[in-house]
Amino acid sequence: MPTDAIDLLIEDHREIRKLFKDFQDTGADANRKKQLVSQILEALTMHTYIENECMYPETRRLVPDLNEAVLESYEEHHVADVLGFELSMMSPDDEHFEAKTMVLIEAVTHHIEEEEKEWFPKVREAVPPQQLQDLGARLAAMKNKAPRKPTAPRALKKAMDAVRA
Repeated sequence: MPTDAIDLLIEDHREIRKLFKDFQDTGADANRKKQLVSQILEALTMHTYIENECMYPETRRLVPDLNEAVLESYEEHHVADVLGFELSMMSPDDEHFEAKTMVLIEAVTHHIEEEEKEWFPKVREAVPPQQLQDLGARLAAMKNKAPRKPTAPRALKKAMDAVRA
């Protein structure tokens, strides 16, 4: 497992993208789609938690030029949190289930691309490698204790805190 913060987050992005592709490649099997959405929501809940609680505040502190980009990322997480919460309560037979999942996929894919192309390179340039290693170790430790469902109290608190960040 990567310990560099950016490598760790990019690895999460790869896993999330794979789940998105699996969902998009699944036919009409509602049970499989529900299972994939549960996996997507678990991965996103853990990922957004560690970013909101650690990576974003550290990025704002270490790379002040990225403050606006980080604030936008908090808002993008909030949108994903709301969609994830709604999806977690829906049946795969609901006529909005697939559409809502696709909106989530599109929003998160856009968010991932912005992070990876626009501000991860700036963080890597501004933050010394050892500091990124230390930050990565913190993220990995947090991930082990992160909420796994959008309905978990710490996930809900994170979503509300993001609104006020």
